[in-house]
Amino acid sequence: MNTLYGEVQSNILAKAEKIKLLVCDVDGVFSDGRIYLGNDGEELKAFHTKDGFGIKALGASGVAVAIITGRNSIIVANRMKALQVAHIIQGQEDKLPALIELAQQLNIDLTEVAYIGDDIPDLSCIKTVGLGISVFDAHPLVLRGADYTTFTRGGFGAVREICDLIMQSQGNLDNATGASV
Repeated sequence: MNTLYGEVQSNILAKAEKIKLLVCDVDGVFSDGRIYLGNDGEELKAFHTKDGFGIKALGASGVAVAIITGRNSIIVANRMKALQVAHIIQGQEDKLPALIELAQQLNIDLTEVAYIGDDIPDLSCIKTVGLGISVFDAHPLVLRGADYTTFTRGGFGAVREICDLIMQSQGNLDNATGASV
């Protein structure tokens, strides 16, 4: 089937139609993976407003959103709070137990979860959920292990692409509302 971003296999859209929770890695997914460090130890990251709109629109359509990241960052916490992401899990080197616990807390079956990542720490989550996603520029092992690979690179609208894919498969894309953040 044709989506806004390109041709997608019908089995991917069938999986996306069932999604109740989107879980995202941060570095390499919401950002391009680079971390800018200043002389005084300050850390900077760049986030794309397209991803911000997508997350807010997806949440408004009834799909829960979470992040699970290996690092701890005030910047990430602030960005996710601004996007109204309710589930912010940081400092998780082993992400799978956190993913399983979150799904249990929300009473969501793992087949109803989509996970998007870019590197080897994401691979177990990608292989466990109903729709495992890699960004276009992910590590080769992650590309091989994912059900779907975005047409867009991490940090440049890949999260928005997935939000649009889920909303399109669920018939909610034409109702997407919100503001770029």
